[in-house]
Amino acid sequence: MAVSPPVCDFGWEAPNFELPSTSGKHYTFDQIRGSNGTLIMFICNHCPYVTSAIERIIFDAKELIEHGIGVASICSNDARMYPEDSFDKMAAFACDHNFPFPYLHDEDQKVARTYNAECTPDFFGFNSNSQLQYRGRLDSSGQSGSLQTPRTRELFNAMRDIAQSGSGPKEQVPSMGCSIKWK
Repeated sequence: MAVSPPVCDFGWEAPNFELPSTSGKHYTFDQIRGSNGTLIMFICNHCPYVTSAIERIIFDAKELIEHGIGVASICSNDARMYPEDSFDKMAAFACDHNFPFPYLHDEDQKVARTYNAECTPDFFGFNSNSQLQYRGRLDSSGQSGSLQTPRTRELFNAMRDIAQSGSGPKEQVPSMGCSIKWK
């Protein structure tokens, strides 16, 4: 079932965490943080909203990293009920798509609950002071878009503005995706 997260809670402080990545390392929020901001994305391997957008997510993330934005993705789905989101499958997914950012496993779902994540994908864009400034959608192209589809890069544009000014856009269109698969 498709769900949309609530609007951005401007200024909400990013909670720290420590999670294992598919690369074998552990990461904290502070290790991911970029000098100009941080993007935390809740995604998974099997959601059609994520799989249709993964090429665009990676494209935009690579450019954001060049702008000094730290980027990480987190999978919080219940892998017992959804084995396609298991840690091993996450590692394969990250490798197959050549992720330029860590793919973290939130097995006990504490991070997703702390962040009030709702769906996959769910984007949390923080400024350099770790204050939430964006919680909107990736872009205007929807589930059927591709890199060749004309689109407004809402997440990219918001994060670039956050990197420059510290503030996100007041008008944001919520992301839409599959609900997180809770235990």
